[in-house]
Amino acid sequence: MSEPGLGERIRYRFDSYMSRGTVALMVLLGGATLVFVTILAVIVYLAHAYPDDADGVDFLDLLWGNLMRAIDPGTLGGDNGWAFRGFMLIVTIGGLLIVASLIGIVSGAFDSKVAQLREGRSRVLERDHTLILGWSPKVYAVIGELLIANESRGRSAIVVVAEQGKVEMEERIRAEVGKTGKTRVICRSGDPMNLTDLELGSPRTARSIVLLAPEGDDDPDSTVIKTALALTNNPTRPKTDYHIVAELDDPANLEAARLVGRHEVHWVLAGDLISRVTVQTCRQSGLSVVYTELLDFDGDEIYFTEQPSLVGRSYGDAQSAFATSSVIGVIGADASVAINPPAARPIAPGEQLIVIAEDDSTIALAPPTAPDAAAIVAPVTLVPVPEHTLVLGCNASLPMILRELADYLAPGSTVRIVADAVPPALPHLRGVDVAFIQADPTSRAVLEDLRVQHVDHIIVLAAKETLTAQRADARTLITLLHLRDIGERLGVDLAVVSEMLDDRNRELAEVTDADDFIVSEKLVSLMLTQVSENRLLAEVFADLFSSTGSEIYLKPAEAYIAQGAEVDFYTVLEAARRAGETAIGYRLAADARAADRAYGVHVNPPKSARLTFAPGDRIIVLAES
Repeated sequence: MSEPGLGERIRYRFDSYMSRGTVALMVLLGGATLVFVTILAVIVYLAHAYPDDADGVDFLDLLWGNLMRAIDPGTLGGDNGWAFRGFMLIVTIGGLLIVASLIGIVSGAFDSKVAQLREGRSRVLERDHTLILGWSPKVYAVIGELLIANESRGRSAIVVVAEQGKVEMEERIRAEVGKTGKTRVICRSGDPMNLTDLELGSPRTARSIVLLAPEGDDDPDSTVIKTALALTNNPTRPKTDYHIVAELDDPANLEAARLVGRHEVHWVLAGDLISRVTVQTCRQSGLSVVYTELLDFDGDEIYFTEQPSLVGRSYGDAQSAFATSSVIGVIGADASVAINPPAARPIAPGEQLIVIAEDDSTIALAPPTAPDAAAIVAPVTLVPVPEHTLVLGCNASLPMILRELADYLAPGSTVRIVADAVPPALPHLRGVDVAFIQADPTSRAVLEDLRVQHVDHIIVLAAKETLTAQRADARTLITLLHLRDIGERLGVDLAVVSEMLDDRNRELAEVTDADDFIVSEKLVSLMLTQVSENRLLAEVFADLFSSTGSEIYLKPAEAYIAQGAEVDFYTVLEAARRAGETAIGYRLAADARAADRAYGVHVNPPKSARLTFAPGDRIIVLAES
């Protein structure tokens, strides 16, 4: 290859200089302008081309005049002498070309900077904000709940970092969430797994970090785990611990996830959560409404409070010490959680009470009212009997649902699974007969042949692995409509629990009168948001949703209060306490189908309000069985 010539070297150096950016181009044009007007000034000065009547022309004055003519073409109008006018015309034309180029460069640089800002590539300078990493349909529910939680904080910020475009994310959030009030929602475009892009959201100054599995990801767990690794193993991370909450789909990945996150990351098993709620709700009508009330920030939720005046007194005394809050457990000094502990358990120094309240500002002690002992009936022991469960549809959660059912079903129970899919590998349940029927659960003929009127519980699962959310919900709605019509025709009240993937379809599903709706995405979003606001809630929810220990039950009111007796909730609280349980609310059967009255569910009611329970009403309690 021949050696490069002088012209090629000059072109290479010119190209290298031009690639340095806008400032380099502006400097080059400025230098070219000075050289150009200087050469013309020298020519005019040496050739005496300036007007004859010009007296004592100075070269610097001539140079300055040329520069003004290059910048402002109007300066040419006052020149005299055709030779001078000719040279000045050349200066003006050259100036026009140079100034036009300079304007174009400045305008292009400005447009480029605006485009860059719209791409969301600048680092946010927020503190004490909530950082959301990743993009999925859950982001709308998470932001919506955070907006409610931030109402008492004043000015606050939510930062979203995902691979979608900044403008696209902002428009979708604006369309789905609406007005954000005093909370600013800031979006940045970047890969949360990339250490450089991660800094766009300022994770070191965030109050909490929420990790979402990206929408359409083939392996969402790996993406979330790698993002957690980028946070916890970042060389520039702060010395203090992060507060991270992340969703995980497959329980098999939990061990690896815990090695990455250690004590800084709280993992929410989405599939496991939905399976547990589905099983518990299918056996108790109205339970999903109770869970939603506790998980969202609109209404009553769980708080922690330390009450020094109750130290030394029993848990039973603490239950009656609040008029507008419901005590459900105790947080030990070592952060251990005790839900529904024995009534005689003393409150030790440094321990916090776990309470359900409308807001932390409403938690206040009040003198208790003596219960009406005459209205309390003796505790009744419920004998478990075989139950018959029908599962319509199939998805990856089915094995977990069956294993959860095994913890509740009495020997002799049956489970029938009907789906138009290849039979999956089903776990063996001791004492429970499990059978799979390959048929279309949306078919009216198939549903009538199943004799659903003789089934205790019906679970409708969404085909979320094989269909889009909207198509899966459409099939669920068809099944629910058939079940409703069959129930009305036979005059029976079917206990149906359905899985709805998109919360917007819940309003459509309400016309089917199904007992409960398990909205997968929303429940997981609510759990993530609650734990992001208070890390202690992770242990509380783990206890509440577990099949071991105390859980939420809706039990017949007549098992606690004599029928026809008018009582306040202090009396209900005492009746449940005698049975070793904690009462947190009630459900009125008359409103069980009324969506505008929360399907009859009242969590944390005022204890002084008096009411009379009717047949079919339920008391919401925390109990071990």
